[in-house]
Amino acid sequence: MASLLEKVQTLIKANLHSLVDSALQSNSMAVIDQYIRDVDNNLDALEDAAATVGGQVKTLQRKRDEYVKQQQELDRNIDLFLTQGKEDLARAAQAKLNSVRTMAETYSTQLDRQEKEYKALLDARLKLQAKLTTIRQQREEMVALLDLARAKEITNRTIKSLDDLAGVGDVDVARMADTIRTRLDKASAQAEIAATSLDRQMDESLGRGELDAQLEERKRRLGIGQGG
Repeated sequence: MASLLEKVQTLIKANLHSLVDSALQSNSMAVIDQYIRDVDNNLDALEDAAATVGGQVKTLQRKRDEYVKQQQELDRNIDLFLTQGKEDLARAAQAKLNSVRTMAETYSTQLDRQEKEYKALLDARLKLQAKLTTIRQQREEMVALLDLARAKEITNRTIKSLDDLAGVGDVDVARMADTIRTRLDKASAQAEIAATSLDRQMDESLGRGELDAQLEERKRRLGIGQGG
């Protein structure tokens, strides 16, 4: 379980801004898609591990409770035997009580350890799900940003071609090239405005995701919104 939690913690601590920057620089969604796949795989592993440990917790609780019940019955019987003057029976019951008490304490110790591990798995699962939700929300905006980047590259290549046309010396060709360049300038400015808006939305959403995760962690610590 320790190695699984280490992998999950690495994914939780991943810098989403860095992932976004890498995607933009490489002009590819590969780095983000790989992160999403890694999170999905580890979420499945977390759920399986949590189910296993949760089952162990229930088993330990049942066994601990059985020994506690035996302990209470033996304690009553010892008092009864003593009041009836049956010291031999009381002595035997006391020996058994000591053994049962030891078993109850052993199961109680194991239960505490497993409950802590179970809680750690559930907390890690919740945090990783929050991280996955945030990056998936950004993915669509990233696709739009990359489309704008590709369009910008096409525009730049087109302008270079127009510059070549403008140099042939034909007045009509130069005028046509200038008109097209003006339209391209406007389209480029519109693309930059859209990109800026998307980038700002992305930063805000990423920030909200981190803040929401921190608030959820604080709520769990304070016991806010939990049943019982």
